[in-house]
Amino acid sequence: MLLFPLNIGSGKITLYQPINLYRKFTAQHIFNGHNILPPQSVLITTVEGIISDIVHISEAGDGIEFFDGLLTPGFINAHCHIELSYLKGKIATGTGLVSFVQEVMKSRGVPDDGKQPAMQLAEQELYDSGTVAVGDICNTIDSIELKQTSKLHWHNFIEVSGFVDAGAAARVANAKNILEDFSSRLQQSVSLSPHAPYSVSKTLFSQLNEATANQLISIHNEECAAENDLYLDKTGDFLQLYKNFGIDITDFSPTGKTSMQSWLPYFNQQQSIISVHNSFTSQADIDFYNLYRGALATFFFCICVNANQYIEQKQPPIDLLRKNNCDIVIGTDSYASNRQLNLLEEMKVIQQISNGQIGLEEILKWATSNGARALQLEDKLGSFEKNKKPGIVLINQLDDLQLTPTSVSRRLL
Repeated sequence: MLLFPLNIGSGKITLYQPINLYRKFTAQHIFNGHNILPPQSVLITTVEGIISDIVHISEAGDGIEFFDGLLTPGFINAHCHIELSYLKGKIATGTGLVSFVQEVMKSRGVPDDGKQPAMQLAEQELYDSGTVAVGDICNTIDSIELKQTSKLHWHNFIEVSGFVDAGAAARVANAKNILEDFSSRLQQSVSLSPHAPYSVSKTLFSQLNEATANQLISIHNEECAAENDLYLDKTGDFLQLYKNFGIDITDFSPTGKTSMQSWLPYFNQQQSIISVHNSFTSQADIDFYNLYRGALATFFFCICVNANQYIEQKQPPIDLLRKNNCDIVIGTDSYASNRQLNLLEEMKVIQQISNGQIGLEEILKWATSNGARALQLEDKLGSFEKNKKPGIVLINQLDDLQLTPTSVSRRLL
C-alpha cells in the first residue's frame, strides 16, 4: 500500500490517502490450474489481475477478500462457433449430425439482421460465466466486429471445406482471404483449419497440410457413425447429404479405415491439433494416433458433451480417453447445438455421466491449464502462476468438492 497526498481547503492541511496496489483473495478452496491448494491459501494479484503470489493466510496481512466456494483461473472454451449464435433454438434436437449439418448449410445463405446482437449476447454469457479465451471456428468475417472490442482472448480457426478435389485450390484461396481480413483487423491469433473428414477432399487435405506447417489447427472428428461408414466402405447417411447438395463424390474412394485413421496421416508438418467431438473414437484410433504422434507437435481431444447430446444423443468415450492418458479439453460448440455457452454446465454433465468418478480437480484442469496449452496461451492464461493474468472465477454451491445442479460460476476479475 502507498500513501498519496490529498490537499484539502486552502492547501494548509495535507492528508494522505491509501492506495492499494494489490488484491488478496481466499475461499474454502483454491484451484491453481493444476491442483487444489492446501486450506488457508491466499491468492495475491495486482489490481489489474496479474498474479503476484500465493501465500498462507498467516503471511498475507490485511485486506483479504473472503469468498464462499472455490476460486479457479478463468475457463478456456476450446471449441465454439460464435458466428452461429443467431441459430439458437432454431434447429431441432436429436436429429443426428447429417440432418443438423444440412440445416446449418441451408441457414448460411439467409440474411439475418440479428447476427451481431446474437453474437454480443453469446460473448456476454461467455464472459460472465468465467470464460477468458475461446477457440472459435470462423467461416466468414461476421465475428470480426465483435472481436475488435471483446474482453476475451480468441484463437480464430478459419475453416476450410470442399469435398471435390477440383475445387481445392479455390477453397484455400478463399479461406486465405478471410484469414487476411482477420489478421489485418485484429491483434489475435488465426490459422486455417479443415472442417471435417466428410467435407474435405484428399487434395484439400494435402494443401492444408502444406499451408498449416507448425501451426495450430482444429478438426471435427468422428462425431457420428456415418463418418466412419463413409471411409470404411463408402456407405451411410452422408451419401444422401452429397446428393441433396449436388456434390459429386464419384472420385472418392473409401480407405477401409476409420475416419480418424484416414485423415490424420495427411498432417505431418508438426501441426498442433485439436480434435473435436470424438464421439465414435475407439481404442484402435487412439493406438493409431500413438504410433503417429511424432509427426505432430501436440494433440488434444476436445469434448463437447451438451452439443453431442443435442445432436446425436451420444457422448464421447471419456473413460477411454482418460485410460489412455489423452490430453482432454472442453468446448461448448455453438448456440445452434447447445442451449448455453457456460463451460461450468459442460463440467456438470461430465461429472454426471461419469457418476461422479471424475474429480472436480481433473475436470477443472481440462477447462483451464489444458485449454490454455491447447490454444497456445499457457504463457498468459490457465493457471495462477506469477506474472500471468488468467482471470479469477468463483464457483459456489459446491458439495464436498462436487458440483451440484445449483453450482454457479461468476467472474471476479
